[in-house]
Amino acid sequence: MAYKFIIERSKTGYSAYEKKKPIFTTGKTIHVLRLNAIEAVNLFEEESNKKLSLANDLQFEIDFKQFFEYYKIINSKHLAQRIGMNETLLSQYVNGKKNPSKRQIERIVDGLHEIGKELTELILV
Repeated sequence: MAYKFIIERSKTGYSAYEKKKPIFTTGKTIHVLRLNAIEAVNLFEEESNKKLSLANDLQFEIDFKQFFEYYKIINSKHLAQRIGMNETLLSQYVNGKKNPSKRQIERIVDGLHEIGKELTELILV
């Protein structure tokens, strides 16, 4: 059973809530928020004696604007070039001026995953 959390920016960092269950958590960073989410889910499931993990049991949703604000290291102009998307269009998604279609979201996410995969395969010397 996967739990789907929605991430939102807060005054003190980030907060997240599960879409269908009364589970909420916060964290100063998204990394901490994710760790706190697994703890919150495990507390929620305490009576069932299940232990859940981030990789298999939790999903997190974040909007484009918050994603690019948090991961400032990702340059939207260069990402657009890499995935063959109009730079202005991606910028409008990032700034919240336009909402991407499902197809465009998949295209962007696939590009991000490809970059992530390449980074995990590199050995720096």
